[in-house]
Amino acid sequence: MATASPSSISFFSSSIFLSTPSPSPKTIQFSHRRPPLTAAAKIRAELATVPILSFDGDQVGSATLNLKSAPPETARAVVHRGITTDLTNRRRGTASTLTRAEVRGGGAKPYPQKKTGRARRGSQRTPLRPGGGVIFGPKPKDWSIKINRKEKRLAISTAIASALGNAIVVEDFDEKFEKPKTKEFIALMKRLGLDPKRKSMFLMTEVSDNVRLSSRNLGTLKMLTPRTLNLFDILDAESLVLSKGAVDFLNERYGLDGDDEDEDEFEEGEEEDDAEQGAEAEVEEDTDSSE
Repeated sequence: MATASPSSISFFSSSIFLSTPSPSPKTIQFSHRRPPLTAAAKIRAELATVPILSFDGDQVGSATLNLKSAPPETARAVVHRGITTDLTNRRRGTASTLTRAEVRGGGAKPYPQKKTGRARRGSQRTPLRPGGGVIFGPKPKDWSIKINRKEKRLAISTAIASALGNAIVVEDFDEKFEKPKTKEFIALMKRLGLDPKRKSMFLMTEVSDNVRLSSRNLGTLKMLTPRTLNLFDILDAESLVLSKGAVDFLNERYGLDGDDEDEDEFEEGEEEDDAEQGAEAEVEEDTDSSE
């Protein structure tokens, strides 16, 4: 029975993110020009072989993943930009406070300007009084930042490539769960060599209701699909479990022969269709006005 490696998945400790040792001061050479980087030097392929385990935990074969990966000198920067973008875009930006002009009340002067011996005051809603306005308080704001789609995909594929050392492939087990049972899912994890008390991530193309209900009570487990795959859960997990369909999806989406160009063409086709529809609407308006 195959067992999981005790090392944890972390882009800080993975070898793919370790920067190359800097040269000694005696060998440093300054140059005004940097040689251009070729496409092969920017993006490379990380070829890895992952064991395939059965529902009983026996190894029945192996699967190959060939994913895009950033070079070691830029891998940390790419993944860091991807994870900070995700976390920043989660901010709702709905925090709001009222200024002294927006607080209810305070229209009448509290007491006369002079002959009271007190400091002059024009309103009870001054920021210096309890219940008054807030000085420079938060207002609704859009915190979202943009990241290129290819850069985001490269960050995800680089993180997955670094996690393949603690990854396994499992045969489809949806039909094995006839009813929701968390105890049976924990037993499955132990047969696969996974510790239920340690963080693990399952990536499956389809999740049946019985499997979802059997695993949702485990706080250390994330059950993801290609639609919900995200960079944070990849880096946060210590073990990665893939289905056969997930392996095909990763090779197709994040491999060297990905379909980025096809999606770009599809989006451009949609923009062309919108432009054609707008031109047709203008022609119809011109004909109506002429009539």
